[in-house]
Amino acid sequence: MKKQDFSGKKIAVLGLGMEGQDLCQFLLKEKAKLTVFDQKSPAELGKAYQVLKREGVSFRLGSGYLQDGLLGFDFIFRSPGVKLSLPEIVEAKKAGIPVSSATKLFFDLCPGRIIGVTGTKGKGTTATLISHILKEAGKDVYLAGNIGQPMLALLPQLKPTSWVVLELSSFQLIDLEKSPRLAVVLFITSEHLDWHKDKEEYIRAKSNIVRHQKKADFAVLNADNENSSSFASLTKARVSYFSRQKKVDGCYVEERKIFLADQLVGETSDLQLRGEHNWENVCAAVLASSLAGADLGSIKKTVFSFSGLEHRLELVGEAKGVRYYNDSFSTTPETAIAAIRSFQEPVVLIAGGSEKGSDYTELGKEISRSSVKTLILIGEMAERIKEACQKAGFKGKWVADLKNMEEIVDSASQEVGEGGVVLLSPACASFDMFENYKDRGRQFKEHVQALF
Repeated sequence: MKKQDFSGKKIAVLGLGMEGQDLCQFLLKEKAKLTVFDQKSPAELGKAYQVLKREGVSFRLGSGYLQDGLLGFDFIFRSPGVKLSLPEIVEAKKAGIPVSSATKLFFDLCPGRIIGVTGTKGKGTTATLISHILKEAGKDVYLAGNIGQPMLALLPQLKPTSWVVLELSSFQLIDLEKSPRLAVVLFITSEHLDWHKDKEEYIRAKSNIVRHQKKADFAVLNADNENSSSFASLTKARVSYFSRQKKVDGCYVEERKIFLADQLVGETSDLQLRGEHNWENVCAAVLASSLAGADLGSIKKTVFSFSGLEHRLELVGEAKGVRYYNDSFSTTPETAIAAIRSFQEPVVLIAGGSEKGSDYTELGKEISRSSVKTLILIGEMAERIKEACQKAGFKGKWVADLKNMEEIVDSASQEVGEGGVVLLSPACASFDMFENYKDRGRQFKEHVQALF
């Protein structure tokens, strides 16, 4: 797809999140005629609406935003949260209208080399760590997309020698027809079943990160996860593995030491990232960075100084001998289990939130055999999590019916003893009580910091 294709074309942009805004700015420079479709009101869209309105962009907003359909446009671009199965999109595709996304457009136009990172959790941490290592190694590298700079806005700066690290969700991958130069596939389990029709569709969407690779490309796969390692049969690329459980051809942990192709990187105890699940993310980043040309010195220097991302098992602070951790990004049972396993100290766990189609059986078992002494349950899923814990024989204390984050933090601080840990790792989405996981995490941090 060439840039000149968009001049004077009528283009529908579905969704005005960060990716949608990036897309609009790019297409306006290409002199396209834009109409933005979004369920939100002008007030909810705020500044983005005002800026684009001044630029002559048309809008169809509110609950009936798609009531007139999408026929009559030359191109349709959907944001990641917009389902391809929407009747209006299906009708437009049948009429021969191309349906694309900012991610697909970036893959078409990027002159540099893309490192794509996907997985159920750990994408942001791994992508950020890769970009930091490559920067330390003197590479021309950019972290873009969901956690970095807007992708399309980057295009004028990129050269053939540039590296662009992208965190890629299943929503972005589901219709991708090109794969990155270097694909990193972390742990994959069931997720976003409120969006995908089933687990098979979710995994197939993820697999597009390797399906279109060439022989000169690289696939970095998780040897400890069946879904990830199965992607080896789907790619033409050169496959390498990472593992925190066994020696592999790539990067692995053995006796709490990290090795890259049998070269010692360092001790896991020297990592600032808490939790054994982060050993996988570190191994993936080390291997990917090495394949992209990073030297061992740059890898070591960066890996052992990297402290992680906000809302990902983030140490908020310590008060009266108690450490408080914000793991609000944990929206699945699997990530909460990983967080719980990061601690041997007595834990007060804050869990619960809105429905996401998850099964809490394994979480209940983990809580019952862990160092969790008190369970503070919040939100719509509180009763479901409680039932799973009771079935697993949890003998600790329950606290429930708290109305807001101030009450939650106050209760946690009263329940925890000196030397203990308060852990917010909800295992659920946040939309029943909070705007999003970031809002939940920020409120937690605010009220924790008020204790100091």
